[in-house]
Amino acid sequence: MPYSSSLTDKEWEIIEPLLPKKKRTKPPVWSKREILDGVLYQLKNGCNWCDLPKDLPPYSTVFWHYKHWRTQGVIEGIRDVLHGQVRQQVKKNLDGQP
Repeated sequence: MPYSSSLTDKEWEIIEPLLPKKKRTKPPVWSKREILDGVLYQLKNGCNWCDLPKDLPPYSTVFWHYKHWRTQGVIEGIRDVLHGQVRQQVKKNLDGQP
């Protein structure tokens, strides 16, 4: 876990099933986890996409997936699932009642 924005194994177990399945055409060069780590790095640090560290996937790959996932509602879906889990942890109903 090289960056503070990188996913832990437990976090990845929660998020991986929420990402779209890719049609198998050829083996991917970068894993979805590596791509999502790039997205999270950029979102946390607010850097330009082209300034992602070189050990993360190329910024064009990371940005393409981010745009694609955002358009498909994947990013919002992840947010909603994580928000629901946090609310459950603090024993609140999703409708805002204590």
